[in-house]
Amino acid sequence: MKTPRLPPLSLTLRSALLFASVAALVISVVGFYLYGNIADSMRRQAGFQMSGRVDYFRNLLGNQFPLSRLSENPHLFENMLGNERDILIFQQPGLPPLINVNPRGYFLPTVAPVAAGHPLSLAAVHVATTPDGVPIRFVTALVNIDARQRIQITAAHVMANETRMLEQYRNRIIEATIGAFMLIALMGYSVLRQGLKPLRHMAAQARSIHPATLDTRLSEQGAPPELHQLIGSFNQMLDRLADGYRRLSQFSADLAHEIRTPVNALMGHCQVALYQRRTAPEYESVLVRNSEELERISRLVENILFLARAGEAHSAIQPGSLSLGAELTRVADYFEGLADERGLSLDCQGHGEVWADAILLRRALSNLVDNAIRYANQPSRIILSGRRSGSGWIIEVSNQGPVIPAQSMAKLFDRFYRADNARTSSGNSTGLGLSIVQAIMELHQGRATARCDADGILCFSLFFPDRKTSNPSAS
Repeated sequence: MKTPRLPPLSLTLRSALLFASVAALVISVVGFYLYGNIADSMRRQAGFQMSGRVDYFRNLLGNQFPLSRLSENPHLFENMLGNERDILIFQQPGLPPLINVNPRGYFLPTVAPVAAGHPLSLAAVHVATTPDGVPIRFVTALVNIDARQRIQITAAHVMANETRMLEQYRNRIIEATIGAFMLIALMGYSVLRQGLKPLRHMAAQARSIHPATLDTRLSEQGAPPELHQLIGSFNQMLDRLADGYRRLSQFSADLAHEIRTPVNALMGHCQVALYQRRTAPEYESVLVRNSEELERISRLVENILFLARAGEAHSAIQPGSLSLGAELTRVADYFEGLADERGLSLDCQGHGEVWADAILLRRALSNLVDNAIRYANQPSRIILSGRRSGSGWIIEVSNQGPVIPAQSMAKLFDRFYRADNARTSSGNSTGLGLSIVQAIMELHQGRATARCDADGILCFSLFFPDRKTSNPSAS
């Protein structure tokens, strides 16, 4: 059985929790750092206290304090202890204690005492623990009463009060850390929610955009500067989507129009043929006309499929080094017969090595030459040329024909666009030839351009970048 997944946390809540966690971590680190300093200070203070106490008794006994008086007045020394748990032991080495103040009977380990006359320091402080884990700081030292008698003094401080205070302080640190985490999380959530309000406003604006309102753009008014770049990028994306949607709508309308014409022609031929009985030659004529229309539909579908796949075909092309002169001659030889029928001549100029896919290069050139033969004035010459330019090669196909207006030049490579619909409405053109040329050049990371001068010289230029050029540009 699969465990149900918890819904992902919102950005506001996630940021608030992360910020609160960091703040709580900082507070706890600072708190425990101070806790460690206080604990160390208490241990040092207990060590100084025990060293001072032993040093006091060493001075007292070293001033010829009678040993008998030491045994007779143990309460005198008990009053000098810090609390009821502190320990004080006077004894002669190897003999029972003369004074043994140890109310709780705590065990102190045997250690080497500091020799008489040697000063006491923190290095002489030793550590023990009670059965319940409370630390004991103690000092053991010797003092000479006279030439024959020595007394070992042991003073110990049971750090019960200090341990209790440190425990309370530690609990306060934990409580403060938890409280700070909750408070900062709540405040951070409120602040972040208010700070992310522009994002929610952007989301509301984006939800209102649909295919019918692709002209709507996100507003930068009131948005923080950090979101301006995001809003600008989003609006640019909307521009591209709107342009693509417009092109798709236009493409769909043009496609329906292009297919409707041959389909209507097929239906008309069939209806006329079925209206009354026909002779075999008449039926054969109908089939020939229908076959021509079907071929036109086939070419149209093939071209549409090529354009649809061109955007995903970058990894499928196989470019190589091709002889520019040989490729121009190959295409010219193929169209030579058709050109002769229309009183046109083909002239090839140029040589070199171009980096391109052979099949796609020939198809692009064939489309340009076919377009030139279809629209060139009779008689005239169609020139195929190639030359080196910058970081690549430019191939040009030029012919003399009718002058094309500037507004039409910008649309020559659009799908289904024809500069002269009257001349092509009954021809075999699908209106996709130049679009295919442009798609082929995009696959080669090159470009296709066109220009027409006042004399009607129409020139199509194809720029093929060299093999190592990623962003080609022609000079």
